[in-house]
Amino acid sequence: MIVGNSVLRRGDWTEAADTITLDEGLRHRRRMAMVSDGGIAFLLDLPESTLLRDGDGILLDNGQVIFVRAKPELLYDVRGRDTAHLVALAWQIGNRHLAAQIFADRLTIRRDPVIRDMLLGLGARVEEIEAAFDPEGGAYQAHHHD
Repeated sequence: MIVGNSVLRRGDWTEAADTITLDEGLRHRRRMAMVSDGGIAFLLDLPESTLLRDGDGILLDNGQVIFVRAKPELLYDVRGRDTAHLVALAWQIGNRHLAAQIFADRLTIRRDPVIRDMLLGLGARVEEIEAAFDPEGGAYQAHHHD
């Protein structure tokens, strides 16, 4: 079986043999049998659990690269009145140990009606969106955001 044993970060490679489209949960792996969108079967076998980010490449032992695409997920786009309000909203989300993607002007989180109601009660603007989800890593994980 073909083995993918290393990850090439976005910009570290130029040509892909195929793509694989995965949601955030399936992109956080160490070892798993996978099939690319075009049917290339391979075993992902990394030294440690890794979050494959949108735009990364999986280097296969035959020299091919599989381009990683983040599958759109059902999310909330969360916005505050200003920066201080957004930081307070981020604190509330983090206090509940929820995964969040952080942008300069907004946050995205997985849809959860209870959390939505809490955020609305705190004065946030919350919009349902469908987008790729690439949340921040935890305090003990490497960060790869630009």
